[in-house]
Amino acid sequence: MANMAKVSKIKVEKNLKKAIYQAVDEIGGFGKFIKKGDVVLLKPNFNTAYPYPASTDLEFLKTVVELVYQYEAKAVMLGDSSTLSSNTRRVMEELKVFDLEEKMKKPPKIYVFDERPWVKKRIPNGKYLKSLYVTHFLDRADKLILLPCLKTHCLAQFTGSLKLSVGFIKPFHRVMLHKRNLQEKIAELNKVIHPDLIIMDARKCLVTKGPDKGKLGKPNLILASTDRVAIDVEGIKIIQSYKGNSLKGIDPWELPQIKKAKEFNIK
Repeated sequence: MANMAKVSKIKVEKNLKKAIYQAVDEIGGFGKFIKKGDVVLLKPNFNTAYPYPASTDLEFLKTVVELVYQYEAKAVMLGDSSTLSSNTRRVMEELKVFDLEEKMKKPPKIYVFDERPWVKKRIPNGKYLKSLYVTHFLDRADKLILLPCLKTHCLAQFTGSLKLSVGFIKPFHRVMLHKRNLQEKIAELNKVIHPDLIIMDARKCLVTKGPDKGKLGKPNLILASTDRVAIDVEGIKIIQSYKGNSLKGIDPWELPQIKKAKEFNIK
């Protein structure tokens, strides 16, 4: 497809599936990313049990699963590890994530990362992070799709596709991660995460506080990209379009997590 967009933005009218399909189509289409027989790992946001947009909307997640299977993936896996103060399984139960296994004709395989093996990864040229333990599902999947929400964050200022990767790491590391230089560590963590596609559900967003509650915005958009930095910058600009937002006056490219990720050539 000629002149493909780096980040596509599609307004959701009535049909969510159509909007997701169109957003991905503008950057090459699902067939560019999913091949017959692929094992695909989806990374939603189940950090807490607060409702969408604090956590991933189940209808959005279900629709992505259906689209991936439509392109003949062998298996679709999804999983997460919640914030340290929460039990991931209980969070997912409260959000009714496991209902997908019963209600879908072709369901995903749902995993609680905390209950499964972790593997050690060295951070190349890490200044703040030398190594981390991450879920072994990253090594088991042929393709990785990130499914971030769009939110501000009380500690990291913003949480999009880069921050979403915190859910891949062993809970023990999160204590260290949040102590200081959080945004720089987010960028370093992403050196060992290699997504094939990012689809951001920006139908709703949090424009203040975050990541679990705050002032609500309703952009009614689906964004898609292969570039974590580019899609996060677009997400920040969307939040900044709302009066009273907590990112007012900030150059998105100067936000530490964005600036460092750009320096590391993370896409």
